[in-house]
Amino acid sequence: MRVAVEILTGTLFYIQVGDDATVADLKKEIEAQQKLPQDRLILFLDNKQNHLINEEGDGASLVDCGVRDGSHIYLFFDPLDTDESSSHS
Repeated sequence: MRVAVEILTGTLFYIQVGDDATVADLKKEIEAQQKLPQDRLILFLDNKQNHLINEEGDGASLVDCGVRDGSHIYLFFDPLDTDESSSHS
């Protein structure tokens, strides 16, 4: 399946993954193509339910998360050191 991925900066790119791909597979493809760290990626599916894909965990299949061929996914980034920054004053 081919999905459109959009970063909030307006950058739009396409990722091709298998129909049985997982969230982790999609993140690996994004990392390989865009050089973005997969451990910081937050994926949000633009559909009627506006579904946060990461809720299911990286092992969940994209299809189970509602992703279909042609889906539009918004990409956000998890801030660095979220635990450390909240514990330091």
